[in-house]
Amino acid sequence: MSAVFLGVRHHSPACARLVERTVAELRPAQVLIEGPAEMNGRLGELLLGHELPVAVFSHYRDGQRAATSWAPLCDYSPEWVALRAGRSAGAEVRFIDLPAWHPAFAERTNRYADAEARYAEATERLCRQFAVDSSDALWDRLFEVEPDVGLAERLDAYFALVRGDAEADAGDRARESYMAAWVRAAVEAAGDRPVLVVTGGFHQPALQALTAPGARDAAGGQDGEGWELGTDGWPVVPAPPDGAMAGSFLVPYSFRKLDAFAGYQSGMPSPGYYQQVWEAGPEAAADGLLRVVVERLRARKYPVSTSDLIAARSLAEGLTALRGHPSPARIDVLDGLAGALITDDLDRPLPWTGRGTLTAGAHPAVVEMVAACGGDRTGRLHPETPAPPLVHDVAAQLAGLALDGGPEATYHLDLTDATDLERSRVLHRLRVLGIPGQVRTAGPTHGVDPVFTERWEAQSVLGREAALVEAGAYGATLAEAAAVALSERTRSGTAEADGPAGALFDAVLCGMGGFSEQLLGELSSCVRELQATGPLGEILATALGLWRHDRVFGMARGPLLATVIDGATEQLLWLLEGARGSSGVDFPRLRAVVAVRDAVLHAPELLSVTREVAAGIARRIAEDPQAPIDVRGAAFGLARSLGQIPGSRGTSGDPARVVRTVARAGADALGDWLAGLFALARDEVTGAVGNDTADGTDGAAESLIDVLDGLVSALSDEEFLMGLPALRQAFAFFPPRERDRIAARLLERRGVRGSSRSLLRTTADPLLIARARALEESVSRLLARYELDATP
Repeated sequence: MSAVFLGVRHHSPACARLVERTVAELRPAQVLIEGPAEMNGRLGELLLGHELPVAVFSHYRDGQRAATSWAPLCDYSPEWVALRAGRSAGAEVRFIDLPAWHPAFAERTNRYADAEARYAEATERLCRQFAVDSSDALWDRLFEVEPDVGLAERLDAYFALVRGDAEADAGDRARESYMAAWVRAAVEAAGDRPVLVVTGGFHQPALQALTAPGARDAAGGQDGEGWELGTDGWPVVPAPPDGAMAGSFLVPYSFRKLDAFAGYQSGMPSPGYYQQVWEAGPEAAADGLLRVVVERLRARKYPVSTSDLIAARSLAEGLTALRGHPSPARIDVLDGLAGALITDDLDRPLPWTGRGTLTAGAHPAVVEMVAACGGDRTGRLHPETPAPPLVHDVAAQLAGLALDGGPEATYHLDLTDATDLERSRVLHRLRVLGIPGQVRTAGPTHGVDPVFTERWEAQSVLGREAALVEAGAYGATLAEAAAVALSERTRSGTAEADGPAGALFDAVLCGMGGFSEQLLGELSSCVRELQATGPLGEILATALGLWRHDRVFGMARGPLLATVIDGATEQLLWLLEGARGSSGVDFPRLRAVVAVRDAVLHAPELLSVTREVAAGIARRIAEDPQAPIDVRGAAFGLARSLGQIPGSRGTSGDPARVVRTVARAGADALGDWLAGLFALARDEVTGAVGNDTADGTDGAAESLIDVLDGLVSALSDEEFLMGLPALRQAFAFFPPRERDRIAARLLERRGVRGSSRSLLRTTADPLLIARARALEESVSRLLARYELDATP
């Protein structure tokens, strides 16, 4: 006997009812379901008595690729109904799709992600034909609110039409070939009893073609080869490659994750609403939605009167009749509510006219309507559900360290105490894995932060169970999982401002221990590939600070940081010498130059670049007219910090001469150059006042502060106004005491007696004062032009 194919839309109550009726009427010998075939030996886990929604979470990791995937199931998922009803009817039930780790799924994170994007042209034509705004409204019009009579035939016609306009990709073809092998095996095993096949409607036409008489030889398999059959006559479930880690476990799911308005990729939006449709029908669901929306709005103090509720109900009923719906559809109720409750002009379409997440600034009534439709149900697994080893390891560690104090627990940890340090490491490992439960509110923020205590406070544990199961994809123990997660973050976050540096410090907080070599190997590779000076400088500063100063986490003078420090220093020097272009000051880049200086001065034994070579590179950058002006100033400061090389020539001799040269490009260029210099060598100003020069010789040259004072005093008012922001930004590098010394020198040059603080304090913003002066001069010129400046 041949197979009966039911093409369904995932999470559709109408399709779920059809599956339930078909199983009852057909009494099949086999029920085949689109789902992960590797779960066939564990289907009993799905039927333990969970509170839905739940999902099959699958993970895969090898040296080249990591992937995770979910196959969600709720009460009205056709796949769930097929599993439950098939078992009740005495049928053999099997999942027939490829494992989620298989390359056929590529980057797909949701097994049931619809192929709607690929058949958008057909659905758009149908939307125009039926005068609806979206594919969801079209589906409701054709299937959810129509009588069940003839539903299977309508579904067949619909999916044949939309698949006819779409081209399956290589992954879909491999999946369909594999599922077809299961169908053929089931038909052979069932003899003259029927076989029911429940898959997404996109795959149904292809499966019918692949399993038609005479099509077997042409079906083929992945890469043109047939799928291997086991000794039991069923297709073999592909095994992961040697050395790869893969697995599947059940996790609790939630309506929020299922909702298209929260970004879900497949199936029906508004899962809370369709749960009511499944349980009580569309009329009861419509009444319930009206009531819940009003209750939510009133709870938010949004004015909704009884007359508003009556108006919304009347509008919904009128729209149902006007649109020819035999029962109220979701959009009838939502449009009725919007018409009755929203009197403002909306600057964006109502969200149910399309798909996607709610945007910021949505009308409060719209927000509550979407939330009411979505529902807040969260699934719960049966206590006997198997969990990955990580779940048990975490439970044991929390109990052993007295960290299982419940949802109200607060922990004050002394990092100099061995037990508290270990408790801190466990909490940080949970944090980097994204496990909810505790949040750190105080503690050290970088490798040389002189803070030796931490405070952790309780937070919501909602989703903790699912997060732990999902984190099991990283490893069997908490330390291993945290290490893999941090290594992955290092590989994928090289462009982030604090990605690799943050990962390094997080690794320290987690306790480098047994996984330091793995993570530092990733960081060593990362620093030699990074092309952004800012993130690279953060890595170098973090690693160097830990190597030099750490006494709490056990990293001081540790050899494992040497390769990171060496690689980052060498890469930064290369990037800085190649920098070109832009005006302005790049502060992360200047901090990177500071990190290079500190590495060369304080950790020379770790570096393959000598001090002399680094100083030579700095001089070349400082003399390069194509280099960014702030980098030239920083390189000048770096060269002087590293010392004069005998016989060298160029910019490292006399700072006063260099400043005069830079000033010819304008006051703003001078300010940017000085910002670079002051980031590296403030003592060029504060350490060389009076007759002392920056290079330590007495009276050989003017002090830099005198040169700058002369240059700024010579500026016209217009030039000063243009250069003031850059100059002010440059001197912001000086702390208050050093500014006081500069101010005192300026007063001394003018022969003014008094406190230097008078130059450091104004009654208004200096930029505002400068702009006011410029405005006054502009007015004076205008008056003079029209001979209106005479004094009466």
